[in-house]
Amino acid sequence: MELTDAQPEDAPELLVLQRCCWVQEAILNDTLDIPALHESLEDVRDWTKTWSVWVLREEHRLIGAVRARLEADRWELGRLMVAPDFAGRGLGRRLLAHAEAQAPAEAHRFALFTGARSARNITMYQRAGYRLTDAPEAGGHIVGAVYLEKARQYGAGRY
Repeated sequence: MELTDAQPEDAPELLVLQRCCWVQEAILNDTLDIPALHESLEDVRDWTKTWSVWVLREEHRLIGAVRARLEADRWELGRLMVAPDFAGRGLGRRLLAHAEAQAPAEAHRFALFTGARSARNITMYQRAGYRLTDAPEAGGHIVGAVYLEKARQYGAGRY
């Protein structure tokens, strides 16, 4: 499997993977009011220009992705997705760790949203050191979602 920076030509595959992954989230959370489900190809192209985005491929197939950007002192992570037939293999943790490792020096915290009923996601994030907390005022709130955050660790063997 190859983990690389996303390229502009990845946008169509990112959109397909995103819809595939967020339909499952919609079912789990009993809502279609999930921003990722309503994005167009142009929206995906736009966020690939304003976020750092990484893609994971198995041979030529895009099977996972994650994005991140700096907001104040927070490294905001988002659109962490793994193709359903690859779920449960540690790929989400791999993508999360990679995105965290790319954080600039100004980032003192990692932050993300996930569905309030997405127990598997919440458990993965908590095992990675995240804790449920209130979203920052400037970050807004996503209906039906929970906000998780963790402090960046510095020192030997740490970020």
